[in-house]
Amino acid sequence: MQRTVAVTGAGGYIGSVLVAQLLKSGYRVRAIDAFFFGHQSLRCLRDHPALEILQCDIRNFPPGVFDYCDFVVDLAALSNDPSGDLNPELTRSINERGRIASVVIAERSGVKRYIFASSCAVYGEHIGSDVDEEFALRPLTLYAETCARAEEAVLSRNSSVFSTVSLRNGTVFGLSPRMRFDLVVNKMALDAYELGCISLAGNGVQWRPLIHVDDVARAILIALDAPDATIAGQVFNIGYENFQISEIAYQVWLASDSAPTVSFVDIGEDRRNYRVSFAKAEVRLAFRAHRSIGSAVSDIQEALRDGRAGNALCCHTVEWYRSLLAAKGTGLGFANRHVSGKTGLVGSAGPNRPRVSAR
Repeated sequence: MQRTVAVTGAGGYIGSVLVAQLLKSGYRVRAIDAFFFGHQSLRCLRDHPALEILQCDIRNFPPGVFDYCDFVVDLAALSNDPSGDLNPELTRSINERGRIASVVIAERSGVKRYIFASSCAVYGEHIGSDVDEEFALRPLTLYAETCARAEEAVLSRNSSVFSTVSLRNGTVFGLSPRMRFDLVVNKMALDAYELGCISLAGNGVQWRPLIHVDDVARAILIALDAPDATIAGQVFNIGYENFQISEIAYQVWLASDSAPTVSFVDIGEDRRNYRVSFAKAEVRLAFRAHRSIGSAVSDIQEALRDGRAGNALCCHTVEWYRSLLAAKGTGLGFANRHVSGKTGLVGSAGPNRPRVSAR
């Protein structure tokens, strides 16, 4: 029997890649998103018979949002540290309270497994050995703090009939239908292509765990299929490799068609500095990331050349959120409401399948 996966944040950077992989793997998908960045990321999939698209806000899900779903993958959040700092109350309302409410709804709806997308940012600053899933969390930003609190709530609901798991993703990179150029590899690839220059923040010695967006989606697919005994109530670090910022710049430099210059930019102290161990995911899930920085840079710069990607405002998360927050009567807002006044499904629900009721 074909199983159904609900994906919150489905129109986002990771979500749009995941939805395509889920459909290719034979799942039915209920793609749920407020679509703050528009609908274009799922446009090429709209007519797929196994796809439903529901536009709504995680702060006010309609009744039945997870009905008939076997799994939920929770990707809905205001992403990254700078975005979280734009408006603290907004960040808490979505990233913490909204995501906690989501797992409660899923449990009450009879969902079997709930996969929570967390972040390695919860580790904050750890100097020395690679941190594993047992290390104490030291979130340094509001984004990381809300990730940690929501993750704790999700894992606390794990039971024999409702398995929950958290995947702490490294800093993601690579080409996506909802492209982001505010992520370190992607930004360097863009600057190398457009400006012929790569700028390094700080002194370049800070460590970051990295992972390609395709590998993140593949890790989620593995987590969906893993036995409960392996995954229930567990946390897994998901990444490809740890790099210093200066090493990332070198990899981007190597993969670029031209030879961009490299410069250092003083933006103040950045305490985020940690190396992460990915051994648990490799041993218990048999997951190992494959996609390299170089392959991603080639993909991104090729997409820029042929027009499949462009340096639009919506590709820079902080700037886009700031523009929405500045738009009175529109944008992100605080009220519990459905975005753009829409409820129900957009697109196809597929044959012989009940639609979600947005009563």
